[in-house]
Amino acid sequence: MKSILVPVGSSKNAQSHLQYAIDFAKEFGAKVYVIQVYNVYTKAGTMIKIDPILERESLDFLNSHVSKVDKKGVEVVVKTFKGKLVSTIELISKKLNIDLILLEPRINSIKETVYLGKTSGKIIKQTNIPALIVPENYIYKPIKSILFAIKSAIVKKTDALVPLKVIKNKFLTDVTLLLVKTPFYNDGDFNIGAGIKELISNTIKSENATTFHGVLEHYKDYNPDLICVVRRKRGFFNKLWEKNTILKKDFHMPTYPVLVLSGLK
Repeated sequence: MKSILVPVGSSKNAQSHLQYAIDFAKEFGAKVYVIQVYNVYTKAGTMIKIDPILERESLDFLNSHVSKVDKKGVEVVVKTFKGKLVSTIELISKKLNIDLILLEPRINSIKETVYLGKTSGKIIKQTNIPALIVPENYIYKPIKSILFAIKSAIVKKTDALVPLKVIKNKFLTDVTLLLVKTPFYNDGDFNIGAGIKELISNTIKSENATTFHGVLEHYKDYNPDLICVVRRKRGFFNKLWEKNTILKKDFHMPTYPVLVLSGLK
């Protein structure tokens, strides 16, 4: 894990989130890219383009933001980009060889009823980049235990497991596999292949309407340092991804970071 992307918004948690990202990156010797994405506008009724102003203000904001954290020797690169959020982040991730995006639950939203705001929710829902959602004001600590929840252990894209594998190898993490039998269960879904088998220490099974409900049933029993789920069409956030915003009443993990892997199939 060499390159970590940190989109920054206007939330009051932005500074503590960046500090977590730096502390996390230090463990891997990774570079941190701190970015803002803005749209391009022309001031109505004039010939003045205001996107250079937005770019300058965005850079000033990011540099001020970075100056308030302890970089601990980690290389931190500040960049601004103009364009649409999702497509721009996808391009950035390819260009910079990003291994992981670190997200605040609410980059811009101030609504206390919201778990994932529109910006974070859109990135999680509409991109296929591995992401780590870090709770607000969460202080970094080594990841010693992970609850890995999936409805199918069939792995066709072995590189999708890389973020989980890297974290496990770094911290010698104990990984518990939670297999959730949903109404979409198919024969063979619980056959654990070598790619997953080499990562896990323990396996438990659950029968629930969704993987999401399986996690709700079991996470308190294991009290992990991290919950790992998979992004797929009928996966963990299926119930939640109808809209970009995800409410706390539907899903709320105030204590645990959530690692979202790209699809395994």
